[in-house]
Amino acid sequence: MWFHMFKNRSPSISLLGRLWDGSWLERGQGTRIGFGAYVLVAEIEVDVMAKFLLWCILLVLCWPLALLALIAYPFVWLLLLPFRIVGIAVGGVLELVSAIIFLPVRMVRAI
Repeated sequence: MWFHMFKNRSPSISLLGRLWDGSWLERGQGTRIGFGAYVLVAEIEVDVMAKFLLWCILLVLCWPLALLALIAYPFVWLLLLPFRIVGIAVGGVLELVSAIIFLPVRMVRAI
């Protein structure tokens, strides 16, 4: 399938292939992010670095906007915090419902 073409690349590119076959989970390189999904720690570091580089480019091109974004970010984060908490709660409820639904199947499979 298409995800095998990402197999032997850098961590930021090979996320799909490694996410699909789960081979890196045994080595402890993954972090659980909910709904059974995992993400590589290196992928998070690449994402943070890309955001910082984009902010640096914005600082060079339009420094007032970059400083405004730097000052406004904590307020936007605080504004969106309740939605994140609701998302975590809904995700937990959905995982609980899926566990309850799949419990009979797991019990029959264990027999």
